[in-house]
Amino acid sequence: MLSRFLTARRDFSTLSEKEILALAISAEEEDGRIYGAYADRLRDDYPASAAVFDGMAAEEDEHRQLLIERYAARFGPSIVPIRREHVRGFYSRKPVWLMAELDVETVRNQAREMERDAARFYAEAIKRTRDAETRKLLGDLERAERGHEQKARTLADSHLDPESLKTEKDSAHRSFVLTYVQPGLAGLMDGSVSTLAPIFAAAFATGDTWSTFLIGLAASVGAGISMGFTEAASDDGKLTGRGSPIKRGFASGIMTTLGGLGHALPYLIPHFWTATVLAMAIVVIELWSIAWIQKRFMDTPFWRAVMQVVLGGSLVFAAGIIIGNA
Repeated sequence: MLSRFLTARRDFSTLSEKEILALAISAEEEDGRIYGAYADRLRDDYPASAAVFDGMAAEEDEHRQLLIERYAARFGPSIVPIRREHVRGFYSRKPVWLMAELDVETVRNQAREMERDAARFYAEAIKRTRDAETRKLLGDLERAERGHEQKARTLADSHLDPESLKTEKDSAHRSFVLTYVQPGLAGLMDGSVSTLAPIFAAAFATGDTWSTFLIGLAASVGAGISMGFTEAASDDGKLTGRGSPIKRGFASGIMTTLGGLGHALPYLIPHFWTATVLAMAIVVIELWSIAWIQKRFMDTPFWRAVMQVVLGGSLVFAAGIIIGNA
């Protein structure tokens, strides 16, 4: 839960103009590769859409060359090796090869998000640049990325239901998912799995339902506070468009707490085995539900989600019982 605190990353506000240009170069390189991969995946079924992505990849390469020329003119030929993952809160890209399916609608939405993120980055980068020519270049690139967003917005309209193309609905849904759904699901998964061992270890070690409930309550609330602060501190939302860190922190923290309380609340029942059997049944429902949620909202293949959540949770659950009976 605290691993994101331990990762060495820089705040965007601390980057120099040299580092910002280097970051822009690496970002354009990666986006160009992704657009090329989109084109390759769509070429057989949607050749017109593939051609659009070929053109977008070529434009990203032109942007990269312009950035490199500007960087070399100001700072010399050696480019600072800085990438997205080195900057706290910087937007990330989901690798194309990890997507189980890649239909036109999925690609269209991904491309719109990519261009929106890139335009937001250039808008923030301009604020941290004083050199006139560099500011002009970044401004030109921001406008170009917004033009790409419009191109992605209208991509493959003939293959999609017109009702699904309503911009306002798409934007509102995306904002809701990024701000509430994704942090909440991450918290639910963490809370459900991470509290299994302490709760069932306490249950079988003490045989006392009230003590087990108190331990489960403490573990759930503690995990919720930790996840909430971790989510809020991980990203201010300015570059990624993920919304208020406070809202995301509350969503993650509350769902983490609820995930743990699900199998702690049965121990309010004074009869040990009744409470334990009910808690075990809830655990089974929780783990399979989380596997389905991962498939539904996070594009994770179902059986991979089962291996990650159900099998992993079962091992944590078994560890708690073994430790409790030791």
